[in-house]
Amino acid sequence: MAGLEIQRKVKYQEELDLEFPRQVAAMPGAADLNRCIQCGTCSATCPVSVYMDPTPRRLVAMTRAGFKEEVLQSSTIWLCASCYSCTVECPKGIKITDIMYALKRRAIEEGVYPRWLPIPVLAREFFRKVRQTGRSNEGQIATAMILKTNPLKLLRQIPLGLKLLWKGRMSLLTERMSGDREQLQDLLDYVDRQNHQAAPGTEA
Repeated sequence: MAGLEIQRKVKYQEELDLEFPRQVAAMPGAADLNRCIQCGTCSATCPVSVYMDPTPRRLVAMTRAGFKEEVLQSSTIWLCASCYSCTVECPKGIKITDIMYALKRRAIEEGVYPRWLPIPVLAREFFRKVRQTGRSNEGQIATAMILKTNPLKLLRQIPLGLKLLWKGRMSLLTERMSGDREQLQDLLDYVDRQNHQAAPGTEA
């Protein structure tokens, strides 16, 4: 898919962000970033690597080298299927899927993800809804994502939405967790603080 290819260019060392790999490695799940031996097993086992730019192996190498802009603007982290094949097969036991999630969080925080992708919007709407109510409401999240990415598509989805509502497979009502939401808020705030300490200077 040529449309997904990011521009390749040579960079001088002073153009690289040499703090970027340290910040990523400090995020939850990405501590083993520097243990990668670049064997390519992750790319070979990834079911969607053929669509990625770059492949998981190259993405890890670029992250460690400080190619922050290219990494965060790539489609690779958003095309990750979260199947954990790379993590299971990695000979060094690196949690590559968790590294993908860490890079997603960083891209959302800095607002540099590919604008044509609906996946980052879906991720932001999901976390916003969970933070507000403690629950994930698929109907409301999907509707918000479509309205913010392709409003005309909502018209085409109305027949399917009505069928799901009729069958009880989707609800537009707001569900809230029955327990203490303040504890959930405290937990999410703690995670946010940890992420910001790992990546100083970013905006939520």
